[in-house]
Amino acid sequence: MDKFRQDAINFLKTETKLKDIPLEIPPDPKMGDYAFPCFALSKQLKKSPNDIAKDIAAKFRPTEYLSEAKPTGPYLNFFVNQNLLRETTLKDIQKHKEKYGSKKSKDEKIMIEYSSPNTNKAQHLGHVRNNLLGIALSNILEFSGYKVIKTCLMNDKGMGVAKSMLAYRLWGNNQEPDIKSDHFVAKWYIEFGSRAKDDPELEDKAKQLNKLFEEGDPKTIELWKKMSKWVYDGYDITYKRLGCVFDKIYYETRIYKKGKDIVAKGLKQGIFEEDEGAVIANLEKFKIPNKVLLKSDGTSLYITQDIYLAELKEKEFGVDRSIYVVASEQNLHFQQLFVILKLLGHKWAKKCYHLIYGMINLPEGKMKSREGTVVNADDLMDDMEKLAETEIKKRHDLPEDEIKRRAVQIGIGALKFYILKYEPAKDFLYNPKESISFEGETGPYVQYAHARICSIFRKYGKDIDYDADYSLLNSDYEKKLVILLKQFPGLINDSAEHYKPSMICHYLLNLAQQFNEFYHNCPILRAEEDVMKARLALADSVRQVLKNGLALLGIEAPEEM
Repeated sequence: MDKFRQDAINFLKTETKLKDIPLEIPPDPKMGDYAFPCFALSKQLKKSPNDIAKDIAAKFRPTEYLSEAKPTGPYLNFFVNQNLLRETTLKDIQKHKEKYGSKKSKDEKIMIEYSSPNTNKAQHLGHVRNNLLGIALSNILEFSGYKVIKTCLMNDKGMGVAKSMLAYRLWGNNQEPDIKSDHFVAKWYIEFGSRAKDDPELEDKAKQLNKLFEEGDPKTIELWKKMSKWVYDGYDITYKRLGCVFDKIYYETRIYKKGKDIVAKGLKQGIFEEDEGAVIANLEKFKIPNKVLLKSDGTSLYITQDIYLAELKEKEFGVDRSIYVVASEQNLHFQQLFVILKLLGHKWAKKCYHLIYGMINLPEGKMKSREGTVVNADDLMDDMEKLAETEIKKRHDLPEDEIKRRAVQIGIGALKFYILKYEPAKDFLYNPKESISFEGETGPYVQYAHARICSIFRKYGKDIDYDADYSLLNSDYEKKLVILLKQFPGLINDSAEHYKPSMICHYLLNLAQQFNEFYHNCPILRAEEDVMKARLALADSVRQVLKNGLALLGIEAPEEM
């Protein structure tokens, strides 16, 4: 916690005898730097919040860090020592650079399971959101000092996989992939869906093939291995482009049998029940629907392997928190899973948390994989890079390889920022052209602010001198920037605590906007020498924090755009 805030808290603890001090940030810097709401003391002291604020303010004396405490209605507003704030903030950024805002290592281990696709299809726009949330959240938590273990579950069996396998066996003629290999497998899943509309028997044949797989039929296993390799090879390309990294990948095919054993044991122990040949968990007393754990034909479901996977994760890593990044459509599934783990006697089930994310819709409506009405992740990234190329060519005459390099930075950055700026649980409509704009609430807008600062330094052509007179940074534009820079570490802490990368997006937009206002109103290179030195140090601090924030989102900070 910074010393300015701590000073205010120490004073308030002495005067109010409260253990917890709910300090807020006023909406306008002119109102102060920290605000203490006096409502909670009103009942205790039998006074109005306004009078309490006045009484406490009368007892305040300036300190090294705080210059004034002023009552404003029911709030007591603290004003920090601006000169000290400017100096400590800018020198702190210069000292820590890319580590500014980070925290010391903690003993706590957090596992994040993200991506976890079904291997009967290529990854689409929904998977992109999952992947980007997983990447950003991992970065933020690691930056906050936690030991983060990044895992992925490949759902590489089941009816979806069986349908793609059956379609290829019936109509594929042993053809090798003539397109990106995971797209090739997805093509057969779509083909199955198309033909099944006119041939209901195909559904039963897929069930039979799924059963043959679980029984270990050699020919079925051989086909599965071939098609699975195509999918994994394709996924590797997609993951590399998005920046996904995993410490461990689990595979459903390697764990589902252990899940079946747990269910069978639970049935014998009376934890689970039989219902028309299937095994179920009776969850009615927990006010949620019962859950089928094994089908009547003996085949498994997602929940079967999820039970064992949770046990396996605990055995292998013994984490303090286990976060599942999975779409809101699976909310009930995870409610049921966590209750079932408790029924099995696992006290660590309380460590499990489902991070819900909402749907991304298209102008045409909801995506449907089996009908082929999806935006593939690879196609989307290609489109974003092409849109970025168009924007770059409007502004510059550059060699083709440089255009391509910048197009990746800007296009993929735009995609990531647009998706991450929404709170995870929120549904939204994806608009590629809006996301690539250099104006508005976009990634390119933030990237451009970074590039603009780099351009200033290229023109300056010297090293930045942080031994400047920061008292010269006394305009409102400069004060607002310093306050924002000071808030960055606290913002990272809040983002980590609430699992919301969106908070960083909105902070960066605000910082970029405030810098642009400063840039247009406060000359830097044309200012007098002492003022120029101070403003260059301020601009470099903004550049560093923009870069740090973008890095946490998995986005590059271009030096030229």
